[in-house]
Amino acid sequence: MRIDSVSIRLLVLGTVTALAGAVAYGAQFGQEPAKLRVLEAAPDVFVLNNDVAPGNATAVVTAAGVILIDDKFAIDHENILATLKTITTQPIRYVVNTHHHADHTGGNAKLLQLHVPIVASEQAVGHMADDSDSRFVEATAGVPTLAFRDRATIRLGGQVVELLQLGRGHTNGDVVAYLPARRVLVTGDLFTFGPATPQLIDYAAGGSAKEWPATLDQALKLDFDTVVPGHGGLATRTDLRAFRDGTARLSQRVRAMVVQKKTREQIAEMLRAEFGWFPFLLDRGLDGLIGEHQ
Repeated sequence: MRIDSVSIRLLVLGTVTALAGAVAYGAQFGQEPAKLRVLEAAPDVFVLNNDVAPGNATAVVTAAGVILIDDKFAIDHENILATLKTITTQPIRYVVNTHHHADHTGGNAKLLQLHVPIVASEQAVGHMADDSDSRFVEATAGVPTLAFRDRATIRLGGQVVELLQLGRGHTNGDVVAYLPARRVLVTGDLFTFGPATPQLIDYAAGGSAKEWPATLDQALKLDFDTVVPGHGGLATRTDLRAFRDGTARLSQRVRAMVVQKKTREQIAEMLRAEFGWFPFLLDRGLDGLIGEHQ
């Protein structure tokens, strides 16, 4: 088993206390374990899913071990291990973080204690090592031990998982995981499915509403049938395209209102009414969204 990459570097092993983002959606998630359900995305590809937050975790089961894509909050760690035991006897061999937010990376520290390598983009690693943003509630996320730029490939037990950094969107460190043999795309929060999880643009972490549609256009060039979103149930290429179009429409609406010199509150009201934004999203993204479209 090996990791191949265009540009990959080994980071110092260990756990650094870092603040990472929890998708808090008006409540304090991560205070008790999520109730997990298992969805089968494809043969040997299982999604550990729950309502709203934390984000999905995806287990790619191979003859040589499990590749786990995202690992929820720290409090979900034992449930994840117990649920995986109902699927396979194979141990976790690699973890992939699709981005740095703690509802996707909160289990890192405990997995590092089990000597599991963790892979993420260089930007996501940088965000996890930076404790300057106190608005995210989860702490002590383990910083990944492997970082890559642009793309990397994990080959394990006959399975291939391609990791692609396609551009800015939710953050500047978003990664998708593509399983060509299974025709599955795991998107992290570059795509969230369902009205409970609208687009969160984390400007503090380099997110961009203007660039997000073009990033998803790159994802849509891949050959897949099933999409595992960052939040929500299993989805399709059609669902991903609809989300892409909605993101483009959001950017266009904000730009038009900025040109019309609408007030901050008028833009916030439009986002609430037309795109389902709630206080956490407005707090996280409104000023950056307006600034990006001026």
